Amino acid sequence: MSTLFEPYTLRSLTIPNRVWMAPMCQYSAEVFGPNAGVANDWHFAHYAARAAGGTGLIILEASAVSPEGRISPADLGIWNDTQVTALRRITDFVKSQGSRVGIQIAHAGRKASTDRPWKGGAPIAPDAEEGWRPLGPSPLPFDERHTAPTELTTDQIHQIVGQFAEAAQRALDAGFEVVEVHGAHGYLIGEFLSPHSNERTDEYGGSFEGRTRFALEVVDAVRKVWPDDKPLFFRISATDWLEQNGWTPDDTVRFATLLKAHGVDLLDVSTGGNATGVRMPIGPGYQVPFAARVKAETDLPVAAVGLITEPEQAEKILANGEADAVLLGRELLRNPSFARHAANELGGEVATPPQYLRMV
Repeated sequence: MSTLFEPYTLRSLTIPNRVWMAPMCQYSAEVFGPNAGVANDWHFAHYAARAAGGTGLIILEASAVSPEGRISPADLGIWNDTQVTALRRITDFVKSQGSRVGIQIAHAGRKASTDRPWKGGAPIAPDAEEGWRPLGPSPLPFDERHTAPTELTTDQIHQIVGQFAEAAQRALDAGFEVVEVHGAHGYLIGEFLSPHSNERTDEYGGSFEGRTRFALEVVDAVRKVWPDDKPLFFRISATDWLEQNGWTPDDTVRFATLLKAHGVDLLDVSTGGNATGVRMPIGPGYQVPFAARVKAETDLPVAAVGLITEPEQAEKILANGEADAVLLGRELLRNPSFARHAANELGGEVATPPQYLRMV
């Protein structure tokens, strides 16, 4: 049996294989009115195809815990019950195909109010029809194009911690089996972690302990409402790719131990996104070494991500002990049935819908 197609159990959840779908925003929800942030037919078809294709775990895209926490005005949200009802349609179908299903809950912080990528991805001005003023740990804009965020007060920080907890409760109501807290790619939690974006002098800034306080408070609040038998993931950027004054791989290893102590079950290891103009050595599996280091130096399980595109490549990552699972992004956009094709190549098995049995 291929390692890639061995089941994997976290708490009481057994995931049928190690081919997992990374969260990828679709920027396709309505912007205004009662259906703002609500999953629609596009989202259903998108995730349903990957479930029918044999993907072991599907993690839905970053879903904002509040309207101002969206990256773009067309992001999914999980701040009201109308959104829950639409998401339940997706979770029911994904589980009916034998896949497991999770959701990433997120707040975009200073990178909020940004247009869809196919419209250029430019920041939207706060006074524009679809825009708003972003929030952040410090009044530092992401780059020269972005509006400087409003610096969060302590009371506002506590409010956002509560919004993450409420989002986790809604995720449970919507039928999700995994919740992932988004602490990567320069969004709000990652902004607090890094000295590049966090210049606070209160208890939420300065030292490593101060900069990680918000993230751990979010994890604690989510874990309090998320059932003990269900796994909790955390996505991190293991490095800002800055030579100085950034979040580092050493910080990630140190933080991983804290996350495990606070009830996180798996670290989803990515990199970058918090600084512009950095040099990233992008190539096949370029982020895998960061996951491998966390796995080697801590007791926290990890998933690797980043230009994993070939079955043998994915198999080797697991067989070498560099990660416990692989998360595929763009490759699953290109090939919704990657898991089935990989199983055929490596000698594994995935569930096949009866409607597709004639192809076997």
